[in-house]
Amino acid sequence: VSTMNAKTSSKGEEEASGLRNETLGESGFLGEAKRRQVIRVAYVIAALDLTFLFMQMGVMPYLAKSLGLDSVGFGYLQTTFGVLQLVGGYIFGRFADQFGARAALILSCVSGSVFFLLMSLSTSIPLLFLSRLPGVFMHGIPGAQKVITDMTTPSQRAGALGKLGFCFGVGIIAGSALGGVLSTKLGIYVPMYVGLVGSLINTLIAMVCIPSRTKPESDHHVTEHRPSQSDSLFSIREILRLMKFPGVMEVFIVKVFAGFPIGLFMIMFSIISMDFFGLEAVESGYLMSYFGVLQMVVQGLVVGKLSSHCTEMTLLRLSVFVFAGVGLGMALMRTVWHYCIIAVPLVFAFSMLATITDSILTKAVPSSDTGAMLGICASVQPLTRTVGPTIGGVLYKQFGVSSFGYLQLMVNLGLFIYLLKSKIPLGEMKS
Repeated sequence: VSTMNAKTSSKGEEEASGLRNETLGESGFLGEAKRRQVIRVAYVIAALDLTFLFMQMGVMPYLAKSLGLDSVGFGYLQTTFGVLQLVGGYIFGRFADQFGARAALILSCVSGSVFFLLMSLSTSIPLLFLSRLPGVFMHGIPGAQKVITDMTTPSQRAGALGKLGFCFGVGIIAGSALGGVLSTKLGIYVPMYVGLVGSLINTLIAMVCIPSRTKPESDHHVTEHRPSQSDSLFSIREILRLMKFPGVMEVFIVKVFAGFPIGLFMIMFSIISMDFFGLEAVESGYLMSYFGVLQMVVQGLVVGKLSSHCTEMTLLRLSVFVFAGVGLGMALMRTVWHYCIIAVPLVFAFSMLATITDSILTKAVPSSDTGAMLGICASVQPLTRTVGPTIGGVLYKQFGVSSFGYLQLMVNLGLFIYLLKSKIPLGEMKS
């Protein structure tokens, strides 16, 4: 009788499990195979988006120069884009939380289409500045991160987010090469036409292949009825509320300051490569391709494996410590070959820091706020691009290239000591 009851109970559980799976499937909670497929689609969209973005970045200085924009004006143009991205990052994240990852990705792709359309029509400086406006909603990487965050369990998240670095490497290599070849062979506006068509294709891919619901029904229920959530897409109160969750403020401070000195260096890199390293434009392109390959290898192969064997706090401390060593190397480097050697730990630390902090911060807040948190994280680089030209210019002019290395060393040594002594709670927030 006991055996018969056990079999009956087991059969009943299997039937209930099948019924539950069917119900979850109808409500939008996808199976494992389908989730993997959607994550792959998000990788494709991110890789294409970055390819088109780097394609126009390589052509932009020449387009601006052909329209009569001097170096100061070009700096204003870059700052304008940085400010728009800074403001739009959090708004985009809140939009993703309220309307879903699919709607956010479609918004980013449509904004990219308008961006390239306006660039293809930019025959004067005012039109060129006007073409920057859609940049406020161009956030392909945060959109893909939102899809991946919704589709993965907390234990899978760091590895899945790390693979986005492979897409970044593809974007750097393919975008830089395509932009140079197309503009040289067919004209300076041809990359803009290609970006326009590509962004429209990305929009169709997002509409067809990304499901309208990427989280279980319970998560959407929490999102829609959580009384503390403001209806406004931009709310300082909401930002402060997210920063009050355990560990969020501490990890976010590390994220901002650990990479800030190297961010200043990268902003000034075009000038440093010419004046300090003595590189030609073609050689600078080769160096960027080298960075792209390193990015693909590190984030595609290394970050995911380490995240499955080490705790996130260990990896966070490791990235900050490596960053400090990179600072010492930058302070002592004299040739471009020194920089090529330093680039290996630099890319490792930069990739690890970005991936681990994004993973920690999205797990520290409710699932209904992951989009907003990713939007805040995405605003770090635009913030550096906004204030970086002024600070980086002063450092380079007054103290030389070694000043970036010493600043990197001092800041990250301080952060490493802070991480060793502080007890940052890394609790995982449930919906």
